[in-house]
Amino acid sequence: MMDTPGTLIWIGIRPGRKMPLISLMEADAIAGSGLAGDHYHTPDGKRQITLIRAEDLEGAGKALSRGPVDPGLTRRNLVVRGLPGILPEGSHLHLGTCLLEISGPCHPCHRMDENLGEGGLKALAGKGGMTARIISGGTIKVGDQVRWVHPSI
Repeated sequence: MMDTPGTLIWIGIRPGRKMPLISLMEADAIAGSGLAGDHYHTPDGKRQITLIRAEDLEGAGKALSRGPVDPGLTRRNLVVRGLPGILPEGSHLHLGTCLLEISGPCHPCHRMDENLGEGGLKALAGKGGMTARIISGGTIKVGDQVRWVHPSI
């Protein structure tokens, strides 16, 4: 387990495809499904929830010669601070009372150039975040601790 916990600093949901994210202070994470109200709220998906590191948003902002990137523009559900870079598939994250399983990387797409301006895709290359499954659900809140559990070997 990670010695120092990270922190959940932002939550967002998209009610429909290509709609802007709505920033929330808390959300219900539903096991095996996704965040309540998010359009990816579907059973058994690999991409039930997406997350990105605040440090990577700050780095992208520097690469684009501006402040940190607005998390809503990246189309990720959660922004966390204090976790290692890309976590290995199969890793677990304790987020408040919930348990997430990392299901893979969440590569940035061409929409990053549309949302962030020219160079947006390049600024987030290799740092677009991760996808996860919700193993056990509950209410997540901005300020919740996030702890990484190494995958079983």
